[in-house]
Amino acid sequence: MSYQSNPEIELPGFRFHPTEEELLEFYLRNIVYGKMLSSDVIGFLNIYHHDPWDLPDRKHGKGGRPNRTTKNGFWKATGSDRKIVSLSDQKKMIGFKRTLVFYKGRAQRGCKTDWVMNEYRLPDATLPKDIVMCKIYRKATSLKVLEQRAAMEEEWNSKGTEENFFSIFAITIRQ
Repeated sequence: MSYQSNPEIELPGFRFHPTEEELLEFYLRNIVYGKMLSSDVIGFLNIYHHDPWDLPDRKHGKGGRPNRTTKNGFWKATGSDRKIVSLSDQKKMIGFKRTLVFYKGRAQRGCKTDWVMNEYRLPDATLPKDIVMCKIYRKATSLKVLEQRAAMEEEWNSKGTEENFFSIFAITIRQ
């Protein structure tokens, strides 16, 4: 069996774990400037319109804050943007990272979940497109919570409901 560029083939041992510098300087910068990548490792999706548990499935105006509301909840920033500097030149700022948490329900009464999004963007204000790269994952939780979750997943899987629990990367155009 040959492993050609078929995104449906899972390569044993393959892990996509780029550094923040690689995400910003290689992946995001090339995509923003229209240099499409030959790999389907990172997908394109308006991530803010999807609930986090739906994302792994295979199937506010200009200059304002993007709308991060989904059908079942919303993404809320946990603080201010963090500057990311080059590993090779600590004086060179290469981008920003914003961390958001998903809340079920509506603002003011939302219930915090363990879904986290790291949103990466380039620092240039003159970019041709307002595109960000997002990494979404479930944060580590206590053993007791993990045991409860495993029991719930077992019950869901027996009912034919499948929930995926892994990190994903996606590119989205902010609106």
